[in-house]
Amino acid sequence: MTDNEKIPVLAVVGPTASGKTALGVSLAEMFNGEVVSADSMQIYKGMSIATAKPTHEEMRGIPHHLIGFLEMNTAFSVADYVKLAGSAISDIYSRGRQPIIVGGTGLYISSLLENISFSESRSNPELRMELKSFADKNGSDALHARLKGIDPVAAESIHPNNIVRVIRALEVCLETGEKFSVHKERSRRNESPYNSLIIGLDYRCRDDLYERINLRVDKMMESGLIDEATEVWNQGGMKTASNAIGYKELIPYFEGKAELSECIEEIKLQTRHYAKRQLTWFRKNKQIEWLILDKNDNLKKIQEKCLKVIAKSKIL
Repeated sequence: MTDNEKIPVLAVVGPTASGKTALGVSLAEMFNGEVVSADSMQIYKGMSIATAKPTHEEMRGIPHHLIGFLEMNTAFSVADYVKLAGSAISDIYSRGRQPIIVGGTGLYISSLLENISFSESRSNPELRMELKSFADKNGSDALHARLKGIDPVAAESIHPNNIVRVIRALEVCLETGEKFSVHKERSRRNESPYNSLIIGLDYRCRDDLYERINLRVDKMMESGLIDEATEVWNQGGMKTASNAIGYKELIPYFEGKAELSECIEEIKLQTRHYAKRQLTWFRKNKQIEWLILDKNDNLKKIQEKCLKVIAKSKIL
């Protein structure tokens, strides 16, 4: 398959609050495109404010795919994402429009664009529950240590705080008798059907990004985060929401164990930590073309920087 036969795909990646949504929508307006979300929490219904789902105003009439389509507490894997995102991309391209991936879940993006296949082995709910209970009792570092003892290569690539991914890696190891890293390496197919350009957003000064994060959390509070989290809590959706920053930090408040102000500061802290982990992940990908932004860069200036990269790539 030559590059001319592949589907051209633009992707906008980066840490939370870096401006991905606005840039993705503006590129869709310029290139007759549609957005395919790559966010592991925005897929769920009823979880809008904390996950920073784009509003109708922010979408500016651009179709967005894979946002708010799944009921809370419904299992959804990376393999599921690759399948659905691939179908969305094919559909968008078949209609003469440009697919644009926008999101911060690095595993989703790399698995999609690198065309990674996944094991057909079924999950083991009892084993997952056992591993989750072990993590709850002994901590995420202890669970990660178990993976490191079985598959140090996989452990090196998965952050200890990513409990869902650590559990999945252990599940594959224990169920199949094969190291997760070996399976992952073998699962890479010969060729991707996409000719992709990945544009990454980051800020020259880390404090500028952190300031954007803090302001976003404040705006979430103004937009009704407490009411949304209360609804999720009442619906029993905290099983899913426990993986989403912005909900789990409010649990002590709902339980009467902490003041609201303390929980808000914890949301800001954990979001900053998450942004740092996202950047660590994305920086391992040498294919990303980084746009290093300054505090005063407006959308027009960011667009100009982006268009230069696109023109140089000759993908579109």
